[in-house]
Amino acid sequence: VCVKTEESSLLQQRQTEHREETQGEDISSEPHFHSETEGHTEVHTGEKLFRCQTCNKTFTQKRHLDGHVRTHTGEKPFRCQTCNKTFTQKHNLDRHVRTHTGEKPFRCQTCNKTFTQKINLDGHVRRHTGEKPYSCATCEKTFTRKDLLNLHMRVHTGERPFNCTVCNKTFNQKAILNLHTRTHTGEKPFRCQTCNKTFTYKNSLARHVRIHTGEKPYSCATCEKAFTQKGTLRLHMRQHTGEKPYSCATCEKTFTHNSSLAHHRKTHTPFSCPTCNKTFPFKSKLDNHVRTHTGEKPYSCSTCGKTFGQKSSLAYHRRRHTGEKPYRCSVCEKDFGDKSTLNSHMRTHTGHKPYSCTTCEKAFSRKRKLNLHMRTHTGERPYNCTVCNKTFTQKGHLDTHMRVHTGEKPYSCTTCEKTFARKFELESHVRRHTGEKPYKCSLCDKKFAQLSALTYHKKTHTGEKPYGCSVCEKTFLVKSHLNSHMRTHTGDKPFKCTVCNMTFYLKGILDAHMRTHTGDKPYSCTTCEKTFARKDGLHLHMRQHTGERPYSCLICNKTFAQASSLTYHRKTHKGEKLYSCQTCNKTFTQKISLDKHVRTHTGEKPYSCTTCKKTFARKDVLGSHIRTHTGEKPFQCQTCNKTFTHKTSLDRHVRRHTGEKPYNCTACNKTFNQKGILDIHMRTHTGEKPYNCTACNKTFNQKCILDIHMRTHTGEKPYSCTTCEKTFARKSTLAHHRTTHTGEKPLSGAED
Repeated sequence: VCVKTEESSLLQQRQTEHREETQGEDISSEPHFHSETEGHTEVHTGEKLFRCQTCNKTFTQKRHLDGHVRTHTGEKPFRCQTCNKTFTQKHNLDRHVRTHTGEKPFRCQTCNKTFTQKINLDGHVRRHTGEKPYSCATCEKTFTRKDLLNLHMRVHTGERPFNCTVCNKTFNQKAILNLHTRTHTGEKPFRCQTCNKTFTYKNSLARHVRIHTGEKPYSCATCEKAFTQKGTLRLHMRQHTGEKPYSCATCEKTFTHNSSLAHHRKTHTPFSCPTCNKTFPFKSKLDNHVRTHTGEKPYSCSTCGKTFGQKSSLAYHRRRHTGEKPYRCSVCEKDFGDKSTLNSHMRTHTGHKPYSCTTCEKAFSRKRKLNLHMRTHTGERPYNCTVCNKTFTQKGHLDTHMRVHTGEKPYSCTTCEKTFARKFELESHVRRHTGEKPYKCSLCDKKFAQLSALTYHKKTHTGEKPYGCSVCEKTFLVKSHLNSHMRTHTGDKPFKCTVCNMTFYLKGILDAHMRTHTGDKPYSCTTCEKTFARKDGLHLHMRQHTGERPYSCLICNKTFAQASSLTYHRKTHKGEKLYSCQTCNKTFTQKISLDKHVRTHTGEKPYSCTTCKKTFARKDVLGSHIRTHTGEKPFQCQTCNKTFTHKTSLDRHVRRHTGEKPYNCTACNKTFNQKGILDIHMRTHTGEKPYNCTACNKTFNQKCILDIHMRTHTGEKPYSCTTCEKTFARKSTLAHHRTTHTGEKPLSGAED
């Protein structure tokens, strides 16, 4: 005879039996009972009177059958009044409502932790007691909760009862199906309160939040090293315990990491190719390899008909059509099209680098990166440009380089339709529209739109300049700057203007030059809307608004907005001229200035014009000269729009508008708008006449006056009257002569 009591222990036993009856319907479900005695008799008899007409599953009570039937019909009659979410069973709704109210009515008597569900409390309590009452009949593994055992059993049975209606992928847990569904809907319900980034999974948000808080909750009990992720701690602990859970089935060697085992397996190669004798660790690998000889491609894409030699290649290809990326990183939620790429990505979080260089012992997270690195030792550059014969270590670099020749720009901005040759250039450009600066300096909190800019910036804290020129020993912060600098030694100018054929040693200089043809000024001031052709021009201009003067003199602490202004200022400090000319003892503040000066003694003119072969002692003078061929006048007056070939000519012209006369005579305080005019004026005080006539030794204080004087010896008369063709040695004499034809009264002081 059964004695029915109201003790809670018997009620808990009944709840357990209920969960066994409804297993598979909903994980961690908390049952709802109408009365304590309802259906009690069936517990003893084991009789199950109610059968599902769809799947033949039987139940002891009709309400259990009704709840089960809804899993087939999809009916969800119970609706949340707060968010309108619907549920198949009332107890699921009750549990859900607690997520809104925050109610956690079930409390642990040991540690006071509270729970929304009784079953979760029961499972938690067993962590304190160590009790695991549910045992697997197949492998004897034990569990604290019945639902965990049910899930585990599917490992043995292979049962995956939960099916995705979009892609038909199956899962062994309803909760995992729910998470998977978000990959189709794009739902990311978990939001970071600090930066508003959203996540698909709650645990992904929890890991992300630690980036802001710096929290590392997982601590090693041996060495007290802390980690943000439990999995990383688990891997670390193996260094102390010596645990190597991954064993090679061939030689029984053990490994700490699964990836290390996979790498090791390749050393066993029992399967040999009969064609080329190459060996493989697995027969499937050999079969795939043999097809490279036979050309067989048995796997065909049903969408586009493309064929593949490997099944995995077909599966990967299909995802291009579907857009599916089924492999998701549990740390940052990035999605991947194949498992191997995900595995490689995970090493960026764990720091594990299983591939080691045998030459320099540098380690890498991916085999491909090791292979690329090995070429730095072997010098191998297997990819060759068919246009210019330039070679590359990577095919991707060759593909990108080819766009220099083809002009192809496959990456397009959806906001302004600007196109780019490289994907990272587009990504950097898009941040101009969004203002996003995801890269933050850990030392000064300054943010950057590009990772390369952050890397470059960090070196300003350390002073590191790791890239040294092998010719002149100059050092640089970044490799690209060294590469650009090397072209000053080699003379290589690989970037050519398609309009005027002018060549440049930097892509950025070519881009800036092209704007002289197109008139494009893509950089705009957000304060006054003034536009600029070059980004550095905008940066300099912005300092007029901000008052920023980042360049400081180490001697007098005077600050400047431009580096060139600081360089010029330094020369005003006496005793600062460290570089001395061995011929005339003139001193200079910079070595480059000394080098230019020495050429005035040696007559060396290393810079040659490719058009007329004229040579020059200075590179900037050559650059100015080239514009006489191209007609380029890149310097424009913002007041009257007049353009100039040289920056100095523009500066002089601007002073006509402003009236500025920055050059001051220290003897009589007279001011001038040009440095050259001041130099000539100073000779009226010093009496210096540096220009000497080689015919009669007469001296002059200006070169132009010497040139006019020389015509008295040579008889040259370069100025010709267009009316009577009479010639003259001086321009002023020609001007005076013209008045005899026009009857015009001559002007005094005509320019020679």
